[in-house]
Amino acid sequence: MQPSPLIRARVAAAGLAAALVLAACGSSSTTPTSSAASQSASSSASNATTQSSTTTTASAPVLPPAVAELPAAEHPRASEFPSAHGRTLQQLGALVKSSAQLGAATGTFTPGTRRLAFGLTARSGAYVYAPTAIYISTSPNAPAEGPFLAPDDPMGVAPQYRSQQNSGPGGIQAIYATEVPVAHAGIYTILALTRTDKGLIGSPGEIAVAASSLIPNVGQRPPAIATDTPATVHGDIALLTTRLPPESMHAVSFNQVLGKRPVALLFSTPQFCISKVCGPVTDIMVQLQHEFANRISFIHEEVYANNQPSKGLRPQLKAFHLETEPWLFTINRQGVIAARLEGAFGVNGATQALQAALR
Repeated sequence: MQPSPLIRARVAAAGLAAALVLAACGSSSTTPTSSAASQSASSSASNATTQSSTTTTASAPVLPPAVAELPAAEHPRASEFPSAHGRTLQQLGALVKSSAQLGAATGTFTPGTRRLAFGLTARSGAYVYAPTAIYISTSPNAPAEGPFLAPDDPMGVAPQYRSQQNSGPGGIQAIYATEVPVAHAGIYTILALTRTDKGLIGSPGEIAVAASSLIPNVGQRPPAIATDTPATVHGDIALLTTRLPPESMHAVSFNQVLGKRPVALLFSTPQFCISKVCGPVTDIMVQLQHEFANRISFIHEEVYANNQPSKGLRPQLKAFHLETEPWLFTINRQGVIAARLEGAFGVNGATQALQAALR
């Protein structure tokens, strides 16, 4: 199984990257590293992650943020960013004073308005938290669209909801997220601009948009899978969840409540998560379960058969055509998907997904 979250984005193009390098001369930040081109959004996510999880999470120490303006990052304002006004990404890139690295947390894109989640890091690997917006174009020299505000979504939970696997990659505290328009399949160039008191930080990258995807999306009916319960594993809680301590999101099978009441279905594996964000997002859902349990059925399904990676994916993930983790689907009372979150997400994003299912 190949993960998607916190992928090192590819350099958008030589022209844009060069503009950022020139702008960043003398700064402590750096431009993104390159990775191989992909054939689709999902393969772009899968192919780049091994490098990311190795260099960003496994070996890198937890560093204090390079820019620590998290409260402001949660509430970016359009007035803080230049309007595209027909300018290209290369022209916008010329406005930056330094550069950073953009790590995408989503890799599945099809035509439409799609969620883009990402993190920003300095050369040291320390995270950057400040007001941020995304610009997008079909190439660095084509007119850009934006700014699309990308609020930073905190991933922390109260101490009583923290598991032993709560630490995200590099000590991540929040994830940026926005929605961007992608009209057709192909490669799109993106540029994150981050406002600081020392000027704009620029972080270029690309996203690959596939013509279609088999993964169920908002407005569709999900497959009526049977998920594991204490009865199906004969009381062996270790087969239900790898979270330590175990959570209580296995009371009913998904197919028993689908179309009868709202459901939050989380695919994650806190212990074996290659993306390293399953622990934090599972803890977020455990915390929100205490707030929404009377109105929504919370279901957590592990990723690997018998919780052994060597045995491959569980049939439930295959039914959803999932090859990455984690994923959250919220389904309304009519049995229709109301929200879908791929990869890393924060408390605000998860809350909004639950509220969508209640509407």
